[in-house]
Amino acid sequence: MNMRRTTIKDVAEVAGVGVATVSRVLSGGSASPETRERVLTVAAQLDYRPSALGRNLRQQRSGGIGLLLPDITDTFYGRLADGVLACARSAGEPVILGATGDDAEREAELIGILLEQGVDRVIAVPSGDGETWTPTLRAGLTMVFAHRLAAGRDDVPSVLADDRAGVRTAVDYLTGLGHRRIAYLGGPGQEQRLAVFRQALGELVDEELIVSARGSRDSAYAIAAGLLQRRPDLTAVLAGGNLLGEAAVLAARELDLRVPRDMSLIMFDDVPWAELCSPPLTVIAQPAQDIGYRAAELVLRAGGRRPRSVLLPTELIVRGSCAPKGISRSPR
Repeated sequence: MNMRRTTIKDVAEVAGVGVATVSRVLSGGSASPETRERVLTVAAQLDYRPSALGRNLRQQRSGGIGLLLPDITDTFYGRLADGVLACARSAGEPVILGATGDDAEREAELIGILLEQGVDRVIAVPSGDGETWTPTLRAGLTMVFAHRLAAGRDDVPSVLADDRAGVRTAVDYLTGLGHRRIAYLGGPGQEQRLAVFRQALGELVDEELIVSARGSRDSAYAIAAGLLQRRPDLTAVLAGGNLLGEAAVLAARELDLRVPRDMSLIMFDDVPWAELCSPPLTVIAQPAQDIGYRAAELVLRAGGRRPRSVLLPTELIVRGSCAPKGISRSPR
């Protein structure tokens, strides 16, 4: 006899809506009357009983920390997770790890699972959709965002690197080398970095040199290669993450562009391979492990009070991937 418990994903599939929509309806969030009625009807038909949303969580919780990351294979997020695990281990707390793929629907599904399992605390690198986190907050869990914020969720404390200072330092360094046509390769959750990039460049900003990828290597390579082919006049690139920096290096190689003679490059994240490149990459280093450790400290020490947000410093590490403007690109 199949005794598998009905999940929030089952309700979403039968109702023909996304998991995030089911979460909003069941937590009393915004939805059209028709959608609300359909979701509630399906939930009743399937006998869906969300333990964390429909009961007294203070009595039902089993403890532990839920940790949601976009990509557990990414070196930066691996170091962040290591920081969380180190702090949780010292406190004797288990950690449940999930990978969202920077997808809001997958994120909502994992949130539902964490709620059903009765965790006490959640640390997340959010995908960007603030509404997804409404069920978690209404359930009374202690929440901390790490590395980036979710849109419209000022009510959640965070542990962040100082993106503003990092971007400004990088732009100042490139403009100081004479670069004026500077591109930005962005990805999910980088709204603040992009805003600061525009501010720092001011009148020099060229919107055609700003491109954004989804959270995958294929997407990152596609936008990097497309940009370098479409705008051979650009002289420098700021990559908003190590996945994007890797894509820029590969695309430049495929197009026979030499770094830094044909194109200067700065990348967020000082991952191990950055120093092994030829030439070694100039980077904006972020304290990934410290971000994770401090985020775990916040959720473990909250004690019913909202923790204070933490801002950690970044550092520009100058290596060999930037050079003064003035050398023309090689003929192609």
